[in-house]
Amino acid sequence: MKDAYARTIDYLRISLTDRCNLRCVYCMPEEGVPPLCHEEILRMEEFAQIVGVAAKMGIKHVRLTGGEPLVRKGICNLVRSIKATPGIESVAITTNATLLACMAPDLKEAGVDRVNISLDTLDAEQFHAITRRGNLADALEGIEAAFEVGFDPIKINVVAVRRLNQDFASFARLTMERPLHIRFIEYMPVGHSVEEGGCGWGPEDVIPTKELIQTISAAAKEAGLGELLPAGADRPLGWGPANYYELEGAQGTIGFISSVSNHFCASCNRLRLTADGRIRPCLFGDEEFDIKTALRTEGPDAAQRVLEQALSHKPESHHHRVGTARMMSQVGG
Repeated sequence: MKDAYARTIDYLRISLTDRCNLRCVYCMPEEGVPPLCHEEILRMEEFAQIVGVAAKMGIKHVRLTGGEPLVRKGICNLVRSIKATPGIESVAITTNATLLACMAPDLKEAGVDRVNISLDTLDAEQFHAITRRGNLADALEGIEAAFEVGFDPIKINVVAVRRLNQDFASFARLTMERPLHIRFIEYMPVGHSVEEGGCGWGPEDVIPTKELIQTISAAAKEAGLGELLPAGADRPLGWGPANYYELEGAQGTIGFISSVSNHFCASCNRLRLTADGRIRPCLFGDEEFDIKTALRTEGPDAAQRVLEQALSHKPESHHHRVGTARMMSQVGG
């Protein structure tokens, strides 16, 4: 299906829950967000119904996010339902991986095709500080489990935040050792800013992609890892907006998502469904469309009308807007 600017929209990101077992400093306040009550949140069968409607309209790819999607009970049955939906080609999950070790076999059997793992540091002490409660060993065990069950590709999402002083070279080195695809993501202006008393973004924390590439390229050379080169055409590039590079002889790739310094609105191919049943045409906008009420009161035809309405309101660009009413954990990223 096409939006008002002739972009093909074939990708739906679904936030299954606003809850998470971690409290990453840039994503959620330490006390968490006020949880949605039972009636506010979409039921698993309602997610499946909406996917069915969206697939008839042209959605081909579905990604399950959160919060942390693996804390939502019934996720494997939902994956099976989505995979059985005519028109759906792929189902992916974005997870912090701390619960993945015990769930990877069931997720693979249910039909998950690929996983993206959110991991901002390979230093155990820093990991605990960023997540406020997590253990790096659990996330690394989850990555191993993803390899063992055969997820392919496995991507690592690294949010680059200036104040965290992350060791980016350690991630580059991972691509030499394993077929891991590292994506460095510019810190996104979603949620309330630090200046507004929120846990979210501060403009000084954004590291532009151009600077990131220079920093990682220099670090790779200093570590004896070689030149950072454009990725070969045979590399798995995925559904999204990353620009990919690789080190000579590496098993994996290094990607960059420049959502702030060089936004990719012209090629945006997605809609978002929040856990409380709102369609968001743009991550950086506050406009939402209530598909939950339409589905519950009038059924699938009404849900389709809401999707069509959201599609018609998808903006041409977010025009470097900063700050949103809802935080990242509430909209699914």
